[in-house]
Amino acid sequence: MTRALKAKPGRSAAQSNALVSGSIPRTLFLFALPTLGSSVLQSLNGSINSMWVGRYLGEAALAATSNANMLMFMAFCLIFGFGMAATILVGQRAGAGNADGVRRVIGTAQGLLIPLAVAVSVLGWIFAAAVLKVLGTPPQSFALAQIYLRVLLLSMPAGMVLVMLTMALRGVGDAMTPLWAMILVAVLDMGLNPLLILGWGPVPALGIAGSAIASASANVIGLAALLVYLYRRDISIRLRGREWRYLVPDWSLVRTIGAKGVPMGMQMIVMALSSLSMLGLVNRQGVVTTAAYGAVMQLWTYIQMPAMSLGAAVSAMAAQNIGARRWDRIPRITHSGIAINIALTGAAVLVLTLVDRPALGLFLGADGTALQTAHHINVIVSWSFILFGVSMVLTSVVRANGAVVIPLLMLVVSRIPVQLGLAFALLPRLGADAIWWASACSAVAALLMSAAYYRYGRWREQTMGPPSLIEAEEEALADSNPEGRMQPSG
Repeated sequence: MTRALKAKPGRSAAQSNALVSGSIPRTLFLFALPTLGSSVLQSLNGSINSMWVGRYLGEAALAATSNANMLMFMAFCLIFGFGMAATILVGQRAGAGNADGVRRVIGTAQGLLIPLAVAVSVLGWIFAAAVLKVLGTPPQSFALAQIYLRVLLLSMPAGMVLVMLTMALRGVGDAMTPLWAMILVAVLDMGLNPLLILGWGPVPALGIAGSAIASASANVIGLAALLVYLYRRDISIRLRGREWRYLVPDWSLVRTIGAKGVPMGMQMIVMALSSLSMLGLVNRQGVVTTAAYGAVMQLWTYIQMPAMSLGAAVSAMAAQNIGARRWDRIPRITHSGIAINIALTGAAVLVLTLVDRPALGLFLGADGTALQTAHHINVIVSWSFILFGVSMVLTSVVRANGAVVIPLLMLVVSRIPVQLGLAFALLPRLGADAIWWASACSAVAALLMSAAYYRYGRWREQTMGPPSLIEAEEEALADSNPEGRMQPSG
């Protein structure tokens, strides 16, 4: 796929970037493939690590990692919205060929992100035990979850910078570099996990702490390697010389990132809180159900991968086309994204439904109540991820133009009154099945609302910044030296 853009004289990226001029279905599919590969590796990494934990440390340890990973997801959500907003800004400026604008956004985003990540990491360490208690973590898993969570929190700033840089690379049209970074992280994590969990030679057996140390170390090393690559290859998102001043936030960009990033971050928080609430309900069904739920979530990550990858690809492609003023291509991007999602997610659902018992047995053993419970959960919920994928494509398109408030409200409705409301209402009658059926109903509600907003909403009138900021950047670019323009490298 297209390489990252370097600042060189010549044609603008808007003229030469395949994301704004190539065949839409083919370009979208090929651009999504490396992102899908990254997702496969990330999920495979998590699944293999869970296998080590579940098989050698037991169901209580597996339940502990499920609880801790959910809290880590929530911690990421607190600051992830800023990264999402910055990525859209990067994509629009890359589509317009504005290299200096890309770096200004990257600098401001990192200047905001790093202090926020450090603050969340410190607060998470302090209040880890209190949050785990509120979550209702099973007593057998509580101490293990606390150890695992606190170790992961130490690497959170490095992890967030790594995520931000890979998102920015996709925003400028490079999906391959994030894939190579993920390969390195996954190989390190999968190799270090058994070594640090079980010990070998002079390396002591650290148990669940070893699993967390392995993941944290892989993220830190992956970030270091990515930074070396960006500077050795002079990739457009790097900062040099006077550009380091961009790390001091530009408050006009801060207002834009904040105005768009807070609602997008709130969407992630709503997802996390609703998931935590659902996990709380699951925990109250007992450790067997919690372990089954943790195992089936490993399968669901694979089912969701095509939708998440396509969402990222659609968002980058739509943002670049909006920046290049190619609105004629937006409907075709949307339709292509939906068609590819239905094909890929549908195939994933079919395959994993057919092999779910053997796959679940990797985490839970070949026999037992937990395996049967996990199979039952998967049968009820898995089909709804096809609908989730369509919703993901639709919301990715509207967010690429800065429409973030209505998608937030739609998510709130689908997750709170629909999902949680139905779960609580039906729990006395259906028992644990109420949790699974409520999740499926939430996906239906989200699809209906996102389709209606895409068709009838006023999202096309939104912008990713005030007109004065956009006009000032365009005037500065027009008057700048050729280094301000962007062109694909190679």
